[in-house]
Amino acid sequence: MLKKQCNASELQIERAKFKPVLPEVLKNGLNGMTIVKGKSTKSIADQEKVKELFKNTYGLPTVTFKKGKNKTFKNKAIKVAVVLSGGQAPGGHNVIAGLFDGLKKINKKNTLIGYLGGPSGILNNKYQEITEDVLRDYRNTGGFDYIQSGRTKIETSEQFCSTKDNLAICNVDALVVVGGDDSNTNAAMIAEYIKEQGIDKYVIGIPKTIDGDLKNKYIETSFGFDTATKIYSELVGNICRDANSARKYWHFVRLMGRSASHITLEVGFKTQPNIVLIGEEILAKNMTLSKVVDGIVDVIVKRSKAGKDFGITLVPEGVIEFIPEIKELISALNDILSDNKDEFSNLDSMEDKKEFVCKKLSEKLSALMLELPVGIASQVMSERDPHGNVAVSLIETEKLLIEMVRKKLSELKRDGQYTGKFSSITHFFGYEGRCGMPSNFDANYTYALGYNAAMLVLSGFTGYMSYIKHLTKPTKNWECGGLPLTMMMNIEKRSGKEKPVIQKALVDLKGRPFKEFTKNRDKWTIGENYLFPGPIQYFGPKDITEMTTKTLQYEQIKK
Repeated sequence: MLKKQCNASELQIERAKFKPVLPEVLKNGLNGMTIVKGKSTKSIADQEKVKELFKNTYGLPTVTFKKGKNKTFKNKAIKVAVVLSGGQAPGGHNVIAGLFDGLKKINKKNTLIGYLGGPSGILNNKYQEITEDVLRDYRNTGGFDYIQSGRTKIETSEQFCSTKDNLAICNVDALVVVGGDDSNTNAAMIAEYIKEQGIDKYVIGIPKTIDGDLKNKYIETSFGFDTATKIYSELVGNICRDANSARKYWHFVRLMGRSASHITLEVGFKTQPNIVLIGEEILAKNMTLSKVVDGIVDVIVKRSKAGKDFGITLVPEGVIEFIPEIKELISALNDILSDNKDEFSNLDSMEDKKEFVCKKLSEKLSALMLELPVGIASQVMSERDPHGNVAVSLIETEKLLIEMVRKKLSELKRDGQYTGKFSSITHFFGYEGRCGMPSNFDANYTYALGYNAAMLVLSGFTGYMSYIKHLTKPTKNWECGGLPLTMMMNIEKRSGKEKPVIQKALVDLKGRPFKEFTKNRDKWTIGENYLFPGPIQYFGPKDITEMTTKTLQYEQIKK
């Protein structure tokens, strides 16, 4: 049984008073809006394969809500379930609050339940009714602790059947899945299965991930990205000031972001450190690990010649997967570990495991594997997550880079090309940003996403993602609607098999944000142009409290 929170900080008490602002189109609920359907859609890639897998939900039109009168809405009481899936992101509780309020606004008899512990709660039929008495204490707070989250993936025929049966047992009319690309792919598959069974139930997704890689023309940003990058930027800004004060350390800061460098780019904009590695650029330039290290060493040597044996380097968590030779190695390891799971798990020592995989790798990849330090080799062979992904958060890339940088500097010093001192400190900022109290932007955005999801459910849509657009405009002017989940899909190889997944959005090297970054980074390299953004501001001038990310600002600059 869920309980009310007993303790609250002074800030929590104040934040409980915050009232999220709804877009104008949502304020009067379904009775005050018309539904505009766009053209039939197709997947972002692999159209024929995706269409074959989603026979009942492929090709749906986009949906936009406009102010007006709804003449077709039938206001009968329904029961909706919400599940939080995957890693936490600031604002999850406000999604639940918006969904709850949206349902109750239309009909006080509408009911919302929350599956406990993520998708496993669906399979085990563990849930709790969401009530205002308990929800009140979670509004505008961070975390997912009201109903918790989990990473269970619903993918087998037995699991789909259990999901269908448990929704029926609870008399649930609709399921709202709050998650990232993998979780929303799961939502699309559940929607397809239920539709295939001829059952009148609806599935809606909510775009969540601090990584910022769930985005497109309609999904301008995933929720939590704004808050998380502000938290990381405060920490990095503090380190920049410390480095500029002590002037004797090189700080290597690894930032969360498994498959894209959006977080690192945004924190780079906010703090202007000396070196910012962008994985997508490394991949595009086909850089080897050695070349990446050479680039870092060049900056260290230049700064040292200027009497500056200190600096800041930002490293995206997933950068190692962008280095083509490492990417190829990890892909090969994924297949080897998938095909030889039992045999590999029975090996005791790390040396035995390393020898085992090296025998199955190509000569080139085997040589690369042998070059890696034991600790890093162990990490790239670590157990995969339920989606078949390597746990890159466990790969201490910053330590690998430092070890290689130190070796290169020693060679330069021996040859008389470097006379400085290199002292390093490592940091990894990951979980620190996932459950922070949401910024005003994320508090408003997540509340609107939940409220909008209620409107989609009540309108009878399934296989859609709740979207809110025009996010750099005042909240009242945001556009709301639904985006077909299949529209974002392509086919990728996971655990050795081809599977449909929502395509991750990587940093666009031709986009305005990256172009703005390249215009400024040389200046950041040699100078101390550090910015100190400080903590998230919840109260004060609107220029500060309602500030969106630099990424969004650059993306939406009018040509």
